[in-house]
This record gives sequence, C-alpha cells and structure tokens, in this order.
Amino acid sequence: MQYARRVTLADADRALRPPIITTTEALAAFCDRARAAPYVTIDTEFLRERTYYARLCLIQMAIPGAEGPDDGEAVIVDPLEGEGLSLDPLRALFADESTVKVFHAARQDLEIFYIDAGILPVPLFDTQVAAMVCGYGDQAGYETLVRKIAKAQVDKASRFTDWSRRPLSDAQLSYALADVTHLRRIYETLARRLEATGRARWVAEELALLTDPQTYVTHPEDAWRRVRTRSNSGRFMAIVRELARFREDHAQSRNIPRNRVFKDDALLELASARPATPEDLSRARLLQREARRGDIARGILDAVARGLATEPRDFPQTEPERASLQVNPALADLLRVLLKARCDSRDVAQKLVASAADLDAIAAGRRDVPALQGWRAEVFGKDALRLCAGELALAARGQQVEVIDLDTAAARRVTG
Repeated sequence: MQYARRVTLADADRALRPPIITTTEALAAFCDRARAAPYVTIDTEFLRERTYYARLCLIQMAIPGAEGPDDGEAVIVDPLEGEGLSLDPLRALFADESTVKVFHAARQDLEIFYIDAGILPVPLFDTQVAAMVCGYGDQAGYETLVRKIAKAQVDKASRFTDWSRRPLSDAQLSYALADVTHLRRIYETLARRLEATGRARWVAEELALLTDPQTYVTHPEDAWRRVRTRSNSGRFMAIVRELARFREDHAQSRNIPRNRVFKDDALLELASARPATPEDLSRARLLQREARRGDIARGILDAVARGLATEPRDFPQTEPERASLQVNPALADLLRVLLKARCDSRDVAQKLVASAADLDAIAAGRRDVPALQGWRAEVFGKDALRLCAGELALAARGQQVEVIDLDTAAARRVTG
C-alpha cells in the first residue's frame, strides 16, 4: 500500500520531490486526513487543446498543520500514472460538509471534476471571488495574492508544461504543488477578512452558480449563443443555431475541439451562403478541407436545411444588443461614476459588481440585470435606481466623488 509522505513549504522550496499518489488506497488515506482538517486547498493541471473535454493530468491538495497553514501536508495525485486509481475517496471528501474545499478561480477545475466523476465540492470557497470582494482588484490573480498575502513568489518556469507527458521533473511537480501550498495562507487571510467585514454572504451568493451542476452542462441547442454575429435576422440566426448545434454534437460525441469541426468564421459564411449541395459546399472559402466531405459535410447540409425550414415563430430569440437599446448616454456615464464611488468606498472590485453592459441596460430602463440583484443591490443597485429616478446627485470634492441624497438635501433646506 502506497501512502503519501508529509511535505511542508520548506520541503517544496528545497525542490525535494513532492509526494505522489497513484493508488486508491493512498488517496483514501489522504482524504481521510483531509476530512479531519478544517479545509483543504485543491488545484488541477489539465489539457484541452486537442479534446472537447479537458483531460485531467494532476490533482494537487494541501491541508494545514497544527502549528499553522504552512506546517501541513501537501500531495499530488497522478491519475495518468495511477492505473485503476478511483476518485471515490475524493467524492467522499467533496461531500463532507465539515471540510471547506478551497480553490482559486474554480470554474474550470470544477467542470473537470463534474464531467469526469460527477462530483462537486461542498462547501466551496473560491479565493479569486473572495479577493475581488475584499478589494484586491478586478483581476485577482493567484500570483498577485501569493505576493501580497503569502509574501512569496511563484516560479513561472513551468507555466506552459504539457502536463500529460511523463515523467514530470521535480521542478514541474514543485510548481504544481505551489498552487495549493500558498493557497492555505491566502484562504485563511481572506476568510478572516470576510468575517470581519460581514461579506461572507456576498461570496456565498457568487459561489452558488459554481456549485450548480447545470453550470457545467453544455446543451448543443444553446451553442449558437456563443457565436458573435453582425446580423440578428431571424432566418440567418435559425441557420446559425442549427449549424452550431450540429458542431457541438459532433465535437462532443468525438471529444474533439469544436474548432476542429469548423470555426466560427466558416459557420457564419455557411449561414450566409446557405449551401444545398456538396458542390455548393466545395465553394466555401473558409471551410477546412476535412469538413467538405463525409459526416461533417452531411451534417452541415442537413443543418442548413433545418434552418431554412424553421418557422418564423421558432426563430432564436436574441438578447437586445447595445445598439438596439435606447441608452441614455449621459445617465450611463453617471452610473459609471456612481459605480466607481460606491466600489471605492466599500473596497470591492467594480468588475464584480457591474459590467459595462449592466450599466447600459440600466440606463436604457431595464431592471432585469445582475447589478440590481442580491448583494450587488446593497453596494450599488439601489443607489443606481435612485440616481435614475433623480433622487441622487453626484458632486466632485477634490479627488473624491460625493453622492448627495436630494431628498435629504431638500429637507434640510426646508427645516433650515
């Protein structure tokens, strides 16, 4: 039976070979120890350049020690070397609500675990989301947090490693392990700050999406929504929808990147040209040679035919584009100033609170935008609506922007 050797940050810094788990028994032993810890930090290394679904290459995990976050245990799980390695122990750890599962920028990692093993962690903590809530900027990257919180540097030499190749060097393994060892101190620091500021609920609201299985399910019938087009013509979009649906189905069933079937520019060319025969298809300028014959060619022609046969009532319903919104540009500019003022005063990342599209939608009179919901409404949304209603004003006070409640100001003038 193979068990993982304990390792500390000092070990990793001395470039000792990290402990590698390749058996179910060793993984179960570590997961049992992790379930006794208050939290476990987790990261993955994967490849998806040549496949539709990401190929899991490594799992890194670390737990704190009795003396502090740096005095703990860290391991690497190698599913490619571990023949017969089962992730069932990890499934049990993910389901154990007494241990917080800590990731940084968790979405891609969670997608891999859900697609590969049908598991999602509870409770979840994402240090990137927490850092944005805690005022570490719009792009709270891992290296930035390591530098600012852990007071360390990340060695970037192994950043572009092909993680599917074996053997991996000691330097590569130490680089991978650093993604979870530093994360322990980052987590503890951010968790304390969230507790002190009462913002843990904000992070919980954000993470609800990441723990929803539907977040990681790609429905071919919705694939057209990611294709950027210049036309919203109903017939054109119906063909785009059918072509995107076929491409997604074909890519998923063969586990190849969707661009290997055909790229977006070729898809848009096909939707405009509307080929009906193999001869028509052969004249497509942007279509790859492999896509002009066989299953892909037949799929393209069938998709175009389905798009052409779509009844107008069944055309795709596109979201209103900015150009079609009746945006009040002056109000949109004021909302941007208000957003900055409110986010600066609360020390939270603007990007997390509202996007440029949110501000334009609010300025156009829409109220079904994320910036007006949940914790964002507390930080910005309620004041945004009051600004739109003429109940707030903005004034410059040196380098600061002052938000003035007009109702209160008027009442003071009356009583004064």
